[in-house]
Amino acid sequence: MIGNDLIDLQLAKSQSSWQRKGFLEKQFTDTEIAEILSSENPFLQVWLFWSMKEAAYKCYTQEFQKRFFAPKKFVCTMISKNTGIVSVENQQYFSNSENSTFFIHTIAKKEDSKIYASELFLMDENANQTQFVQQQILSTFLQKVTIQKNEFGIPFLYQNEKKLALSISISHHGKFGAFVVL
Repeated sequence: MIGNDLIDLQLAKSQSSWQRKGFLEKQFTDTEIAEILSSENPFLQVWLFWSMKEAAYKCYTQEFQKRFFAPKKFVCTMISKNTGIVSVENQQYFSNSENSTFFIHTIAKKEDSKIYASELFLMDENANQTQFVQQQILSTFLQKVTIQKNEFGIPFLYQNEKKLALSISISHHGKFGAFVVL
């Protein structure tokens, strides 16, 4: 299982008001809120935790085939500046984040396993985001593959109508898109 999440920081600044009353309390645990408020850059800490939770959520839905919205159930613990553990219902997902002035990209995995393919790219502003990301995935593979989602919205790779034994996670936000294959 693999999950990834991507935050376009410029878009997050313009479209989201994380400082509005009740936002932090609905999304984060008391410990996470304390870490956000005491951090050097609370804005970046909010979106780092959010990205970690989303990436872990994608792993969780792949593993247990159920969807729900309960961000506080996903508890973030930082190990270092860019690595952490996200715990939910006795499960742990290990995360690694890439932070830049433009984006945060987090990859979460259940265990220490090798990533088959990973790519972060600028989106074509005139294209359908989902279709553009799918085109990037398909161009990465030399053989012909297709992408199909199940009833829970989880993507899978197929070749000759046979599901491949690979885990894939797709993410896009604003100017950026990414995918990871395990």
